[in-house]
Amino acid sequence: MNTFVLNQCFLDGPAGKLEAVIGEPQSITQGIAVIAHPHPQHGGTMDNKVVHTIFTTLLDLEFITVKFNFRGVGQSEGAFDQGIGEIQDVIAVVDAIRGQFRQHLINKPLLLAGFSFGGAVQLHVAHKLNPQYLILVAPSVINLQAPEVPETTHYALIIQGDKDNIVLPATILAWATPRSQPIVFIPGAEHFFHGKLSILKQIIHAAFIRKEAYQPIIQPIGVV
Repeated sequence: MNTFVLNQCFLDGPAGKLEAVIGEPQSITQGIAVIAHPHPQHGGTMDNKVVHTIFTTLLDLEFITVKFNFRGVGQSEGAFDQGIGEIQDVIAVVDAIRGQFRQHLINKPLLLAGFSFGGAVQLHVAHKLNPQYLILVAPSVINLQAPEVPETTHYALIIQGDKDNIVLPATILAWATPRSQPIVFIPGAEHFFHGKLSILKQIIHAAFIRKEAYQPIIQPIGVV
């Protein structure tokens, strides 16, 4: 496993300071990854166990990885803004990290990741920032009327539990069908992936296998 340094800090956001944790691999970085957490009004924070799993997995894949609390969550300033302000929060975090690690990120990709509400937020952000990669875990595409994956995105990994009773599998399939967007289903997994976090980690690792030019490989197991 790769070694990394963690830095708890505050980043400048559009509604005030945003509480964040930055993980910096002690190796040549593969890019920058920013993770968005579940719904702030339903207990969502950057300490959510699914967010933490994504965070540690991307660090192991040698991304400079950031998780943060949206406005009004934890020690972040501001107040919940129905997803609109939260989109701007992500953009501010990306800008701050790009500035801080500019010397490490020349010609390196941007990866946006999110769980539930955070996944839907990242789909909106993706149409503004054009990330090379997306990782969306049970994205709540209906509640935020999330757009489709941008055509400019090189690869999108979307993971869903087939027993999810919060983000219903049928809604994800209805959203994905017009563009034939592949979805990876984890059998027996509910919304918070209880007992399935190790499988979630394995799927992300399997999809992002390091090669020359860091091109992802998608594994066919479980893809619909």
